[in-house]
Amino acid sequence: VAVNGCCVTVAAPAAAGFAADLVAETLRRTALGGLAAGARVNLERPMALGGRLGGHLVQGHIDGVARIIDRTPGGLGEEVRVELPPDLERYVVEKGSIAVEGTSLTVAGLDETGFAVALIPHTLAETTLGELTPGDTVNLEADVLAKYVERLVAR
Repeated sequence: VAVNGCCVTVAAPAAAGFAADLVAETLRRTALGGLAAGARVNLERPMALGGRLGGHLVQGHIDGVARIIDRTPGGLGEEVRVELPPDLERYVVEKGSIAVEGTSLTVAGLDETGFAVALIPHTLAETTLGELTPGDTVNLEADVLAKYVERLVAR
């Protein structure tokens, strides 16, 4: 199951939730270690092979951690600006895909300080993205296809 976009293995299922083991690698590469007990998180089960893909390919393999820069209400939704770690810049393009806290989103804008995503009311209500404030830390997953292209071209 993905927790805030990070793929974890259910170690102990329970009626009201589950437990997962987080190793040092997971804590070092994600924002999961900063969660408080009882914090609201985004949960998503893996897609069944052959299932309908409703966004881009999201694996649950976190590429980096960043902070929310700001939020701007607009119309029914909001624009949220997020830092872009230098090592992920090459994978992010305007109108491309990125996962923030496991939510597949379209990059609405890109500049030297970060990127923007436009959040619709459904996303604001059904994910933790509606609760984030400037300075909050989020998990980022770049588009895996961009990473494969880079690797193939480099050879």
